[in-house]
Order: sequence, then C-alpha cells, then structure tokens
Amino acid sequence: MSKKTKAFLYNFIGFAIFFFGTRYLVDSYTNLEGWWIPLTAFAVGLILSPKFQAVNTKDGEKLFMQWIFTKGLKEIK
Repeated sequence: MSKKTKAFLYNFIGFAIFFFGTRYLVDSYTNLEGWWIPLTAFAVGLILSPKFQAVNTKDGEKLFMQWIFTKGLKEIK
C-alpha cells in the first residue's frame, strides 16, 4: 500500500472517530436539533482530527502527521 493511500485512510479514520464521537455527545448532551448536530460534529472533527500527508523526499516517500495536541510534524514509519 502506498504512503498516499495510507495518509488518506489515516485522515479518514481520524476524522471519523472524532465526528461520530462528537455527534453522539452533541446529540446526547445538548439541545441542538436537525442539521446543527452533524454540522457541529463536522466542525469539531475537522479541527481536532490529526492531519496526515505523504511527502516525496530525497530519501523516498515519507508519511508525516500534524496534530494540534502535538508540537511540530511527526514522521510516521
């Protein structure tokens, strides 16, 4: 599996975890109704989920992660 495919899957899985978790919490513990529930979950998931990117370097293709809870970029092996 290529690094670009891994980055795409990691981005999707990371977003999905935060989206569905937030959607459940917003639905259970707030008075929001209708489209506000998934819209709020989308915004929170987009902000909190880690971002993965495959980059071509002179050493080959590498996978990097950036997250608001960590400092700087982290290389994923």
